[in-house]
Amino acid sequence: MNRVVRYRESGNRLAERILLLDNIPANVIHDGGRLRFSADGLLYITAGDAATEQLAQDVASLAGKILRVNPDGTTPRGNPFASPIYSYGHRNPQGIDWHPASGDLWESEHGATGNDEINVVDGGANYGWPTIEGSRTMPAMREPMTFYNPAVAPSGASFYRGQRFPQFANNLFVGTLRGTHLLRLRVDPASRRITGQERLLEGQFERIRDVISGPDGLLYFCTNNRDGRGNPVMGDDRIARLVPAP
Repeated sequence: MNRVVRYRESGNRLAERILLLDNIPANVIHDGGRLRFSADGLLYITAGDAATEQLAQDVASLAGKILRVNPDGTTPRGNPFASPIYSYGHRNPQGIDWHPASGDLWESEHGATGNDEINVVDGGANYGWPTIEGSRTMPAMREPMTFYNPAVAPSGASFYRGQRFPQFANNLFVGTLRGTHLLRLRVDPASRRITGQERLLEGQFERIRDVISGPDGLLYFCTNNRDGRGNPVMGDDRIARLVPAP
């Protein structure tokens, strides 16, 4: 099982351990694993299907879901199933972040053989796995904003909120593992559509696990080459940052 635990930092140590959420199905793959607070202070958690496809459609299971809880672990009053479940039908959800202008929740997700997805996530919506993926559609199931064949293995995702790169304003950045690049997506918040894409740093750092817009306006990312799937070089794994050209 996976669980979500809260600690308080005290004197550079972790203290005051509190269990917030337990019994999230786990496996050696498809565990999701991102935690992020929304602007209203609620905690969102990505949970993969634990390599058991049918759990993604079962709203009695926490697997294959995006979960939402209060900071103390209780279920928010507005959750659609009166449980920690916020959305369902996910295979292996990865990065999540909210568009700075619209407030929409965007998500990156691993597909099966290809069909990696970028989704806009609404509460109570069904994102189809394992019934549909990629270009397939079915009533009452959501299709992705875009998908990738062959697979790029999208991982952590963040919108750029800084001022140092004006051309990146409100763009969604996604680290890719198999793709070995930093994916830049230009998004129209009104239509909730992707209007352009660019692959940055392709092949330069191998597997990129996560990316975030720093408080200094720079863009930070981390590599993941020492997990047995990458090709580590001297200095891996590392945290790196993009800075404006002089």
